Amino acid sequence: MKIRELFEFVIKEGIEADPRGKEIVEENMKFIKNTYDKLPKEEKETFDVEKLSNPYPDTRILYGDEEKDIHTVLIGIDIEAPEILLAHSLIQGGKKIDLVIAHHPEGKALASLYEVMHMQNFIFSKFGVPINVAEKIMQPRIREVERKLLPQNHTRVVDMCKLLDIPFMCIHTPADNQVVTYLQEIFDKERPSRLGEVYELLKNQPEYKKATLYNQGPKILSGSKESYAGKVFIDMTGGTEGSPEILDKLSLAGIGTIIGMHFSEEHFKNAEKCYLNLIVAGHIPSDTLGLNLLLDKVEKSFGGLEIICCSGFERFRRV
Repeated sequence: MKIRELFEFVIKEGIEADPRGKEIVEENMKFIKNTYDKLPKEEKETFDVEKLSNPYPDTRILYGDEEKDIHTVLIGIDIEAPEILLAHSLIQGGKKIDLVIAHHPEGKALASLYEVMHMQNFIFSKFGVPINVAEKIMQPRIREVERKLLPQNHTRVVDMCKLLDIPFMCIHTPADNQVVTYLQEIFDKERPSRLGEVYELLKNQPEYKKATLYNQGPKILSGSKESYAGKVFIDMTGGTEGSPEILDKLSLAGIGTIIGMHFSEEHFKNAEKCYLNLIVAGHIPSDTLGLNLLLDKVEKSFGGLEIICCSGFERFRRV
């Protein structure tokens, strides 16, 4: 398997697991293509053409020969300067590492993170919030995230990889799509009655079970184990947290419990006002679950990889 083959595979699997549905993803891709075709020549020269084939701008090959064969990869949730130095140290010590994979975006993928948030509009609409309402509520939050990203030094880690000649990739939304679809199917099938049952279903997953040993496992933030769960909504993809204002609309649309990777204090307070139950599944174990589900598919299609885990990631195989 080559780096480009891996990249194209994770994009394909991200689309297959996209909670919006494949049809919506393809429709949005067509819209981007039509927009590009109408641009004047000078604007086409600076257009990010990767967006014509990749609907997830937070997932990119950031550095390296795309035709390089992959046998051993170093994978972490966050790959920054310390982890790149770790990879370099392992290589200097004789360990062959063909590729470093981060979950959270870096470089140009981090700069484009806010663009992925638009997919939340369609996810909320599937759960009963009118698309026009979701779009207007989400727009200020998307612009807020864009403003926060603007001043960051996005290329620091990528620059290190170039100097040390270490191939580097980040896989964000395609992995998050895996965990959302996987868990939503479980809760739709099991239909737990109370929050205690919801909590136990989460803890049955090895990533969450292991995380409880480090006090990073699931926690009920709003409600109690005896509270009725109602309809469960898994909210774990779309770049980062959406607008707290959407919680009121989700409650009116019939959602009883939201399970997320993390919630801000404002989200928590709004959930209390809207009588919503909140369960934080845990950020790092949820990211780990998404990567593991994706890696299972990679290894099933291409064969086994030697995986070196770091930065919060731990490999659990389901195949």
